Amino acid sequence: MTPPSPPQAPQSGAGPAALPPLSGGTTGPDALRPLLATVLDALRDGAADRRGPLPAGGPGAVAARVRAAAEPVLPEHGTGGGEALRRLVHTLAHGTADPADPLCAAHLHTPPLALAVAADLAASALNPSLDSWDQAPAASELEAALTAALAAEIYPSSAAPTGPAAVLTTGGTESNQLALLLAREAHHPGLRTVCSAGTHHSVRRAAWLLGLPEPVVCPGEGLDPAELEAALTLTPGPHLVIATAGTTDTGLIDPLPAIADRCARHGAELHVDAAYGGGLLFSARHRDRLAGLERADSVTFDLHKLGWQPIAAGLLAVADRTRLAPLSLTVDYLNPDDDTESGLPDLLGRSLRTTRRADALKIAVTLRALGRDGLGALVDRVLATAGELAALIERNPALELWERPALTTVLLRPAGAGDADIARIRRTLLTDGTAVLGRARAGGRLWLKATVLNPHTTTADLTRLTALVEGSNPG
Repeated sequence: MTPPSPPQAPQSGAGPAALPPLSGGTTGPDALRPLLATVLDALRDGAADRRGPLPAGGPGAVAARVRAAAEPVLPEHGTGGGEALRRLVHTLAHGTADPADPLCAAHLHTPPLALAVAADLAASALNPSLDSWDQAPAASELEAALTAALAAEIYPSSAAPTGPAAVLTTGGTESNQLALLLAREAHHPGLRTVCSAGTHHSVRRAAWLLGLPEPVVCPGEGLDPAELEAALTLTPGPHLVIATAGTTDTGLIDPLPAIADRCARHGAELHVDAAYGGGLLFSARHRDRLAGLERADSVTFDLHKLGWQPIAAGLLAVADRTRLAPLSLTVDYLNPDDDTESGLPDLLGRSLRTTRRADALKIAVTLRALGRDGLGALVDRVLATAGELAALIERNPALELWERPALTTVLLRPAGAGDADIARIRRTLLTDGTAVLGRARAGGRLWLKATVLNPHTTTADLTRLTALVEGSNPG
């Protein structure tokens, strides 16, 4: 019996022809072009087959379709790029909750601008890694320019000798955690955070992760200056006060000037979570509602909310760039001292993360393309649309409105419905795939929550949404 031949090494010049193409270099764009056509067709067809803001049938139906399309996840022999892209992208598009549909309005989940997505493709294709300059020469410089510009937008007249600064994050949770970390390092582990009941959950989690005492929580969704005064007086310091410009449940903006006054009087530091409401800075009509923001020691700001960016596009800004000093770290293979002294930028001090993608590109492209007035027009439009939805509810005796919207969040419920009815109505709409609404508790009752973030939403869309809510109430 003849023994099997040993495996042969590939011949010179024969191997590369069989290798999958890469996305970079001079040949990458040509390799991507037909693949992108396949992806775009699958996105369009999947959305058409979904026929609504959410796939119908609930979790079980979605799971069955995904399993049928994806398994085996790791086949013995590959099916090829065209088949894999068509099958799985179509499955994802068919089974997604699509924020581009006006009736997908549950969360702070924006439909990204096509322009920003196109820029994000370039970042993925080039794949710069922002942990050392030699991996991301242009991307690191673009990030530095972008964060400086956004820090100046938040702090137009910083009194700090070194000026303001900002770092990119994955979103509000990371930004808030980083703000607490920097405040702890500026003081000591006994730092006490003071916040309202409506403060984002990431603040309490960050205090736990950082070994800080449990936050002092003032009652109410918003941070009342009188309640804050009492908390600062009765609780030993040092203090970090957390105010919010745009709460998750109702979009409430805390009275920032009065809160900043209390902080100054007690020597407390102030962090403002403006992940939701920070986009008002782009609007000439509404930016005054963020008066006092520039008095905060640090600010959380998310451009994947009122900035219409693909996730992730978070930011933490600080009034004094020296506050970021605790992030400094030297690792010989990434930022050795002699490289830094020779002029190579040190990137490790820009984040708690090491490997980071070039999220600055999509933001910078959007800001340059639209300008402040273009982004401001989008902000104005969604705020006006939320006001229109509230007016429709007020005029409909079959529906109740919680309050006129502070930002773009509108709470509604069918008249006479109980909390169990509200929960059931929401799940029914989700299972039917007809509307995606959130839920929030306000005034001791449960409400349906519509977060209007799609600038293409029309009056007809709003009318359809209210009709679905009204029609889902058996009473």
